[in-house]
Amino acid sequence: MYDLCIRNATIVDGSGEDRFSGDVAVQDGLIVGVGSGLGRARRDIHADGRLLTPGWVDAHTHFDGQATWDPLVSPASGHGITTVVMGNCGVGFAPCRPGEHERLIQVMEAVEDIPGSALAEGLEWNWESFPEYLNVLESRPRALDVGAQVPHCAVRIHVMGERGVRNEEATADDISQMAAIVREGIQAGAIGFSTSRTELHTTHDGTPMPGTYAAEAELLGIGEVLGELGHGCYQLVSDFDDWAREMDWMKRLSLSTGRPVNFVLFFRKEEDFERVRRQLDYVHQANRQGAQLVAHVGARPVNILMGFEATVTPFMFSPTLAGLAGLSPEERYARLCDPAVRAQILADPQPEIEDPSWALNDFNRIYVLEDPPDYEPGPEKSIAALARKAGLSAAEYAYQRMLGDQGRELLYFPIFGYGSGDLSRQVEMIEDPASVISLADGGAHCGVLCDCSVPTSLLSYFVRDRQRGHRLPLEWTVHQQTRATAMAVGLADRGLVRPGFKADLNLIDFERLQMGRPRIVYDLPANGRRIVQDATGYVATVVSGEVTFEEGEHTGALPGRLVRGSRCEPLLASA
Repeated sequence: MYDLCIRNATIVDGSGEDRFSGDVAVQDGLIVGVGSGLGRARRDIHADGRLLTPGWVDAHTHFDGQATWDPLVSPASGHGITTVVMGNCGVGFAPCRPGEHERLIQVMEAVEDIPGSALAEGLEWNWESFPEYLNVLESRPRALDVGAQVPHCAVRIHVMGERGVRNEEATADDISQMAAIVREGIQAGAIGFSTSRTELHTTHDGTPMPGTYAAEAELLGIGEVLGELGHGCYQLVSDFDDWAREMDWMKRLSLSTGRPVNFVLFFRKEEDFERVRRQLDYVHQANRQGAQLVAHVGARPVNILMGFEATVTPFMFSPTLAGLAGLSPEERYARLCDPAVRAQILADPQPEIEDPSWALNDFNRIYVLEDPPDYEPGPEKSIAALARKAGLSAAEYAYQRMLGDQGRELLYFPIFGYGSGDLSRQVEMIEDPASVISLADGGAHCGVLCDCSVPTSLLSYFVRDRQRGHRLPLEWTVHQQTRATAMAVGLADRGLVRPGFKADLNLIDFERLQMGRPRIVYDLPANGRRIVQDATGYVATVVSGEVTFEEGEHTGALPGRLVRGSRCEPLLASA
């Protein structure tokens, strides 16, 4: 007798092959049967023809702190995500000595917009080494699986102290010590190693985070560990100012170690997109020569959600608005509704911005968020266009909209990657065979976005509803966020609905699948703020054979575990 059988489903199995009808049987956390006429089970779920897919694998998150206190790892688990990989972009919380706690919190708060007060209260710091951090993660039951990478920033501070913080060049001894820490971490079960090379990642005083300017000797010296051990992936984000030189060392690293190098690929201005195309061509050429370079690309532009309770508003440089920062949300809303306060905020001067892409009050590029939210709005939905219809100035109209929902309504500002005015650039990137869909940044940027909903929008919008461009094939899209992402981070035991594979599944009412509007909540430790987004249409989510969510409600099951290291393809896969 099986533990679970999902019967009469339309199965899209994650391989990219055509959908088919059938049943899926689960025993001891694994898929043991796919077909028809399967035997009895302790629990049957009658799919009635609805869509059955593997669980989503999110390869780029920052739940490093939240995963130690939140068993649901929300909102990821509510969007059908069954595996998350943390420790991206070189930031994380291990290794660390007691005197390094505050420094790591400051970096995470500045770089990833996670409230420092929430981290200070939520993190127990009952670890010092990276293996000890993994042990803490393993001891916490949760609704999905988590994997962690060794973060360069923490390793550099641990070895070099203030020299590392100041981005001084590492000595040969420094590199040897950092490599030893990474080796220890990967041997203990880390998915890989990550680093950041972008000047966008700075601390609150404007200092680039540790490791930003690391020399090739340091980057390759640490990376050699992956080749010695024969597993683990290398992850990085870079500005790619000298992209050919940067791609060259990444290629050499992958060829010498035989390991994947996962890199974030995005662009800021429309004129930069040709560079993206050249990089993708480079990846194809390098991989034909034996390298394993994988471009991680986003299904949305780099975006900011603006609001009076969010991190960013069009009026954030207003001294009048800044004077309301210490108030409770209720008190602040009352003051914002005061006509005199409104008039003063609108009258406060805005600073001159050298780079127009950063102009937070360019209302031609800021849009309302409808319900369901539209991440591909046309110019008629801009604040400037709607203000003209309403007979108001754009600033007045934006102010009025943000007062909605008791001062918590959000506006959508696609800051990078939306120069074409649609999602054609994102579609071109995600359709390239050299890329995988990524960059949702779950757990991070708490006050500016919630892109954990990307898997939901890929099916509900890109596959089903899109009108401003071609739609994506269902089977291909499911593959891109299951098997493709799993393989990019070395987790070959998941991402397929086949015998022997991990029983992580989503049963979806495809026609009803939808995202809710992003909303601000105060549910982090220390009453910390974040933006969350709900979903409808997930009939059931299954992790390791246990139903964790039904119709958006947590069942109480917490079968998720720490994923220690790479996973081989199951022996039963060919049966």
